[in-house]
Amino acid sequence: MANLRKMICLVDGEHYLPVTKSALDILDSLEHNEIVAVVFIGGTEKLRDSSEEGISEKLERPVHFGEDHHKIPYELIEEMIIKYDANVLMDLSDEPIVDYSKRFKLATIALEKGIPYEGPDFKFDPLSEHDVLKKPSLKILGTGKRIGKTAVSAFAARLIHNREYNPCIVAMGRGGPEKPEIVRGDQIEITPQYLMEQSDKGVHAASDHWEDALMSRILTIGCRRCGGGMAGDVFVTNMKRGAQLANEVDAEFIIMEGSGAAIPPIKTDKHIVLVGANQPIINIQNFFGPYRIKLADLVILTMCEEPMASKEKVKELIGFIEEVNPDAEVIPTVFRPKPLENIQNKNVLFATTAPDSIKDVLVKHLEENYGCKIVGTTSHLSNRPLLQKDIEKYVKDADVMLTELKAAAVDVATKDALEAGLEVVFCDNIPTVCYEIEGKDQLLKEAIIKVVDDAIDSFNFF
Repeated sequence: MANLRKMICLVDGEHYLPVTKSALDILDSLEHNEIVAVVFIGGTEKLRDSSEEGISEKLERPVHFGEDHHKIPYELIEEMIIKYDANVLMDLSDEPIVDYSKRFKLATIALEKGIPYEGPDFKFDPLSEHDVLKKPSLKILGTGKRIGKTAVSAFAARLIHNREYNPCIVAMGRGGPEKPEIVRGDQIEITPQYLMEQSDKGVHAASDHWEDALMSRILTIGCRRCGGGMAGDVFVTNMKRGAQLANEVDAEFIIMEGSGAAIPPIKTDKHIVLVGANQPIINIQNFFGPYRIKLADLVILTMCEEPMASKEKVKELIGFIEEVNPDAEVIPTVFRPKPLENIQNKNVLFATTAPDSIKDVLVKHLEENYGCKIVGTTSHLSNRPLLQKDIEKYVKDADVMLTELKAAAVDVATKDALEAGLEVVFCDNIPTVCYEIEGKDQLLKEAIIKVVDDAIDSFNFF
């Protein structure tokens, strides 16, 4: 039968069995529904017979129990989905057997298996994944916004390019173009003046694909998206067309770059997942944090420094990630600014999206490594009114505006700086392995290249 919904139903012993059976009968009576199995997930208050055989007989369906009748048998549920080839996980249980945290674990199991998890007033669908790419690929996704996805994408693209794999990046952003847009970072000179011209035409010239093109000097494709679901899906995006365009351009390897916590809805060969150590730890360990982590072939833990994250928190996160996904390598990193042009002996106004709490670390890094004098900083690239106030405060003391290509970097920071007669220099953010790890300088590069090589092998195998 077309669109047959083969259900595994989760039930508990806090419900009177005739009531549960009635609910199962109603579900089974609906067109296109077929209950293939029932999994008992706990509770004994209203059970007179707690044997698997007895309850199966009363419910008139195959019922499966875990080893401990008082605990949710997560592994058993996963096994039953596979055994019965189920395509829906339906939850008919309730408090106190399941709470919010446990339900997210159940949702993660279902979504990992590519099936919906449903209940009385909720439904979580698997991620959209268009299988359109005709070249080896990897996906870079994250557990939140401002944790370094674009910086890592650009870093990875440079590594791949150095290996002569000829990559391109397809990025989606909340300010992306109506139609997928190609930026030939490998051919055009992306100057502050050029970006101003694009901004004057109505282009969001600080969108992620422009940053990728500037930092990596490769071909990039910009897309847009609106909305971000709890598991990472988007409401609307033109990224499928962007991926199809990547098939047509002169590139041999494709990087699909996520936006915020939204995941590119394109099937790729491998995944790199960024986890922000600065995020509330509950967001990583609960909800759909574990779901994203389980997607990873490599986990890059970013922002691993005080005051954004203590060493204890970083250690706890690494342990949790390794427990959730033991097959993925976990690398702790920090970001350090790298000017794209010489700023030695110049007075610099530095604009960044990094929080004020880390400002002194970045200032010290710039002054010690690039021989400049930082006369002012602003962390308000994503707040235009406050950014303009900071520029007015420091502009008379500066020779150079050093800015990341983020948010209002073009239409405010670059515009105001050029009008004030300042030189504008753009700034990359380089992921750097932190803590005392043997061979750490090469560790991240080697890990990324391994994912790339594995993606190529996987593509060629299938």
